[in-house]
Amino acid sequence: MSNDTYTMIEGVLDQLVQMPDPQPSLTDLANSVGLSEFHFQRLFKDWVGVSPKKFMQHLTLEAAKDRLRASANVLDASYDAGLSGPGRLHDLMINVEAMTPGEYRKGGKGLTIYHGRHDTPFGVCDLFMTDRGICGLEFPAGDKSSRVMFARWPHADFVEAPSKTRPFIDLVFSRSAVQSVPGVLSLYLGGSKFQLQVWKALLSIPSGTLSTYGDIAESLHMGRQGARAVGGAVGANPIGWLIPCHRVIRQSGAISGYRWGETRKLAMLGWEASCDGIPQIQKRAAR
Repeated sequence: MSNDTYTMIEGVLDQLVQMPDPQPSLTDLANSVGLSEFHFQRLFKDWVGVSPKKFMQHLTLEAAKDRLRASANVLDASYDAGLSGPGRLHDLMINVEAMTPGEYRKGGKGLTIYHGRHDTPFGVCDLFMTDRGICGLEFPAGDKSSRVMFARWPHADFVEAPSKTRPFIDLVFSRSAVQSVPGVLSLYLGGSKFQLQVWKALLSIPSGTLSTYGDIAESLHMGRQGARAVGGAVGANPIGWLIPCHRVIRQSGAISGYRWGETRKLAMLGWEASCDGIPQIQKRAAR
């Protein structure tokens, strides 16, 4: 999927988030991006798997609340099972290795981090990895992504190597479920003990479901008053999409506060939902 297609979809979603009722017609949406209705609908359906009309039908605050209610029992079982829970990253098996506190404090000293910039269904991403696994996946604004990673690992040796990172992109963003393949993707995580707990909890959220900051706090036995601390750890997640912080929303059903943009979060939830064949969360969930 070309980055140009995502840019077009992103522009449409921006309109939908801002636009009051009534919902725009297919003609209006197509005109807004300078395409014929036929061409626009074909590109949109190729990207998200459903028509613009069907996509918009579920983009409501009530749809978000319905998704939260429907997710509750599934999430309880998934949190209890930890990383063996169902549906993580379309059933890809994830192997997580955490740095030791000593390694983390060294700021990457003695560590080689390979990185490359690639097109994804959600725009350009920068993928960072070591010989022990993926350590970063960011959606950059200019060179901001690289600066964040350099600051995170100030003493690491960064090597630009897109040929080394490219093979992992198709795995990370595959629409196909890959089952019973242990260690398909390995993550190499550095963070505080609490951050690591939250990031592992995120990996337990099944694809196509939603959770809240308060629910995650409760799963970590913090009580709902821990939601703010959980939000901070979610915001510090270094591996976008793969550690699915996009599946966390407010208790009210509102979508906001995503590190790489509210519109991108909506796009991820809609794309993911269409892959899983379940109703999509769409318009005004951001309110």
